[in-house]
Order: sequence, then C-alpha cells, then structure tokens
Amino acid sequence: MKVLIFGGGGKMGSIVAFDLVRNPAVTCIGLADRSHGALENVKRWLKDPKVVTHQVDVNKADEVSALMKQYDVGINTLPNRAASYAVVGTAVSSGFNFVDILEEYHRRPDAYEVEGLVLPTGMSLNDYGDWIHNTAIKNNVTFLDGIGFAPGMSNVTCGEGIRKLEVAESVIARVGGVPNKEAAGRHPLRYMITWAFSHVLREYVIKVNVLQNGKITEVDATSGREQFTFDKLGRREPLECAITPGMPSFIFTRPELKEFAEKTVRWPGHWDGVQTLKECGMLDLEPVDVRGVQVAPREVLLARIEPALRAHPGETDVCIMYNTVDGLKNGQRTRVSYHLWDEADTVNGVSSMGRVTGYSAAIAAVMVGQKRIKETGIVAPEDCFYGDNYTHFIAELAKRRITIVETVTAL
Repeated sequence: MKVLIFGGGGKMGSIVAFDLVRNPAVTCIGLADRSHGALENVKRWLKDPKVVTHQVDVNKADEVSALMKQYDVGINTLPNRAASYAVVGTAVSSGFNFVDILEEYHRRPDAYEVEGLVLPTGMSLNDYGDWIHNTAIKNNVTFLDGIGFAPGMSNVTCGEGIRKLEVAESVIARVGGVPNKEAAGRHPLRYMITWAFSHVLREYVIKVNVLQNGKITEVDATSGREQFTFDKLGRREPLECAITPGMPSFIFTRPELKEFAEKTVRWPGHWDGVQTLKECGMLDLEPVDVRGVQVAPREVLLARIEPALRAHPGETDVCIMYNTVDGLKNGQRTRVSYHLWDEADTVNGVSSMGRVTGYSAAIAAVMVGQKRIKETGIVAPEDCFYGDNYTHFIAELAKRRITIVETVTAL
C-alpha cells in the first residue's frame, strides 16, 4: 500500500509518517508539502527508504491530482481550512480515497472565521459540503472526515457507547491536550502549544452548535464550563472543560440525541484566564487604532503570548479524554464512559497530541487502503468504526500503548 501525506513536512504529518514507516503493509510513504526544506528535515528524521518527498502547491489541482494517482490512499494534515478544502476537492474529483484530521465536518462546513476558504462560484458553504459528498459517492471515494483525537477517537468511542445502549439520550465528550502538571505552572494560562495556537484561539471565540432538548442550539464557545475529576488509569486530577467545536459531525449524524456537546479539557484556571482575555477584547480580529496604527488585538496577543507557550526543554504534554454516553439499557438508566490519559513518548520525541492524533489518522488510512471501511462519500468516524472495525482500531491503539478504558454503570 502506498500512502500520501499532505502537510508531510509539518509536525503532525511527520508523526503520521513516523507511524506508517513501522507498518509492513505500507510500502511507500509520500510526503507532500510546499516547503522543500521542511520535507528534507522530516525525511532525515525518519531515515527510511520507503519515504519519498513531493514539493507541491495544493492550489494546482492538476498537479495534485496527478500525484494522487500514484498512491492508494491519502491523509490530510494541513493546518487551515483553505488548504484543506483545496486538497479535499481534488481528492474527491480524482477518485482518491482520503482521510482528514481537520476539526471540521465537511458535509456542513463551519460558517465562522473561514480562514481563507474560497467557495466555488455560486455555491454556499452547505452547497459546497453537499458537492464534496455527492462527488465522492459518484467517484466511489471514501472520504473519512475528522479522524484524529477530537474529532476522531472521541467520535469512535462515543459512537460505540451509543450502540451499547437501547436508547441513547446524552453524549458529552471531554477531550484536550495540556502540558504535564509540572510544566503547566510555568506557562501563561497553564497551557503549552500542542496545536496551532491561532486555530485554538479561533475555537475559543466562534459560535458552536450543540444539541439541547433535542434541538440544534447555537452557543458561545467556552460556555458550558464544567469541573470534573479524572479518576482512572492510576490518576486523580481535578480538571475543567468548556464547549468548543471539536466534533461537529454528531449534530448531523446523531440528531436523535437530546443532548450533545464537545468540551475541551484544561487545567483549572485556564478558562478563567481565557474569559478575561475575551472580556478585554484581546481575542477580537476587528482592528483598533493604536497611536494611528490599525492593529488586530488577537494578532498582538499571539505575537506576545506564543513564545511563552512554547515547550521548554524537557517539558512534555498529556492528552486526556473523558466521554460519557447516557441512556437506557434493559430499562435501566445507564452510562457508558471512556477514559484516556496519554503521555508523550520521550524516547522517540513524539508528543502525546501527536500520538493520539497522528497515530489515529495513520491507523484509519491503512484501514481505508485495506478496504476495511467500505462506506463512500463524506463518512464521519462514528459511522464506520463499528463491529470488527471498532475492535481493530482499539487494538491498534493498544499496540501503540494508547489505552482507552470503557466502563458501563447504572445511574
């Protein structure tokens, strides 16, 4: 099997490749990126003859389509919506099976802060989503949409929890990447960059669709704050979470739920700090006049805070998941819960966020390439990881020392 990674010169793309080089089913790994230097750096790090590089511009559809025809399946790890959609459009038009890790459900694209996404002439966002889906079906393409940590691992486990109940009523996914406890106190907001921080701030300010009382309801990001204690896998840590747009597909694939929300997990104190920044207008994009110069407050904040959020030597991250699915089983109110506490791989220099996101995408891409996943069109993870596919996915994570604990309790 030959696998092509878009964004292969980036942090997440390189980790996907790191996992794939260890898979004997994969005979060639293509790294596609616009930066020749970044590609060469990743190739030197991987040190594997299966790795080849391709310097490409994702906006040149003919060149990208020709490249796709050399491979069996692709993985999209590009960091923004404009680039991501360019590759997705080319993939479905070219009959190329594809998986994507973006925090977006392409069937119903998010309307806020489009990050340069250019719509085809005459199409609305929803029209474009339907065009991608219908084109994929027409060309027999499996487009596995949102397969990393959240979206991804959370979708898979929550989907399984729903299947374990006779009637599922509520799904709350609590997922996040944080610095380890020792490092948290050395950084503003008790946070450390594990993902593009500009994209993180976008998630803190946009409107988010959730399900409340069985109806789609638009709420502010970072609302719905909740405190909980993570008490599995030998841990007992107080944490906080708040609503963010991490698993948008559930609004459309599981509309029968009475309640659904995805919440991002952080150390206590983080959300208070974010709320203060929001109230002060520091997350706004609308420019303000500062001594005759027009500046966007969020850009100033990013310039000032990003250096302070980068990991110091020796600091590592942790990824946490606590998902609950509530409903009825045998007439009894029942909760199915999923817990994960994952730490960085310091031997190989792979962050925890890289492990849970990149490895999930790599596993899924191989499953698509092996035709384990047969659905076509835009396919959300909760709709294709069931039965043997669910068992296989969880077993593959376990091989990588990523452990998910499932519990079923009467309420």
